[in-house]
Amino acid sequence: MKVKISVLSFLLMSSALLAQQLITPKQAVALALENNYGIKVANNQVEVAKNNASVLNSGYLPTLVGNAGASVNISNTEAEFSNGNVTVLNSAESSRYNASLDLSYTIFDGLGRSYNYKQLKESQQLTELEARETIENTILQLFTVYYSVAESKENAKTITETLEISKERLIRAEYQFDYGQSTKLEVLNAEVDINNDSISLMNAKQQLKNFKRDLNLVLGNVIIDDFEVDTEVVLETLLNKSDLWEKAIAYNTNLLQIDKNIEINKLISKSEKSVFLPVVGLTGSYGWNKNNNNEASFLLVSKNTGLTGGLNLRWNLFDGGNTITRVKNAKVNLETQQLQKEEFLLSLERDFNNAWDDYQNKKNIYNLQQDNIKTFKNNFSRTKEKFKLGQLNSIEFRQAQVNLLNAEIIRNQAKYSAKLAELQLLKISGEILNINF
Repeated sequence: MKVKISVLSFLLMSSALLAQQLITPKQAVALALENNYGIKVANNQVEVAKNNASVLNSGYLPTLVGNAGASVNISNTEAEFSNGNVTVLNSAESSRYNASLDLSYTIFDGLGRSYNYKQLKESQQLTELEARETIENTILQLFTVYYSVAESKENAKTITETLEISKERLIRAEYQFDYGQSTKLEVLNAEVDINNDSISLMNAKQQLKNFKRDLNLVLGNVIIDDFEVDTEVVLETLLNKSDLWEKAIAYNTNLLQIDKNIEINKLISKSEKSVFLPVVGLTGSYGWNKNNNNEASFLLVSKNTGLTGGLNLRWNLFDGGNTITRVKNAKVNLETQQLQKEEFLLSLERDFNNAWDDYQNKKNIYNLQQDNIKTFKNNFSRTKEKFKLGQLNSIEFRQAQVNLLNAEIIRNQAKYSAKLAELQLLKISGEILNINF
């Protein structure tokens, strides 16, 4: 009966584990792009930039204003006419009513409007680049946490296996003590090691829970139930340094933003110079007016409707030197940005070389750790056989066990560190959004 219950419990536990959702790297990226709040905010900023770059915000369209008004006047009036007649009116009422549609349009403003509109278009593209940078940073953050979950998961599994070996050792020590083949010290040492392994496992599981919460936060907290991640990692072996550097020069997001800011400042400089030219405008109006006068007026009622139109020219010949100062400052700002670009290129080259060397180094370390695992496993297997034969004491066995555990934990760390170094390299090269996760 106990066996049946144990089997049933095992099957229920297995079903629960299988029911846990597996979040693959590709699914994680899709969830982040859809639900991450930082990305949502960046997308909204792009929408605002698109609205600003619309023709409705360009100044190219005319303005049309409707006006209407009414006034009533009540006064005491004494009027003397040329024929000598005198008219006295008490509380005489007069009223006026008017309505009009007024049109205003700038025909020419020294090309300032054109440069401003182009500037808005460039600003829209700059905002899109800033949104792209936000997405790249979020993807890198996502995988930093994703692989932390994967590493913690593998560490917990390794510690669990170590704990099982320690439990087997305790059972063996108890049997040996019962039959007088060992001392109580062996049992006590085994119990201490079990407790230490249990504590390590508890910490590993807690760390795993914390990293899962961090990952879910990056994903916008859309995962309700517990989930698993894919621990398989494939390191890219076909990366070419010179090709990646050319892509960095062409597609690095920060460099593209600097270039876009330079283009915007060129347009600002041209826009400032446009103030030196005159502004020509067109005005038009269609109006209706009605006056109701009191009896003392020559006309009792008057009405008029009609169109009016005209051209106006405004030329700011000299504004005290403000425009000249702005033009000079715009030129200096443009030169400053050119210098900042040159400085950034030096930093970019340094960061790229550092990222390349870091990736190669961590990849080599991972490969060496893979070889080390084989050696440590082989060593532990032999140590385990000698321990069973009584040729080694528990301290030597425990040391071999701890060595294998540490080697596997270091290997896990090396694996995910190498993958993150690869992603950092691809981000600098502007390629992180083009890889197939």
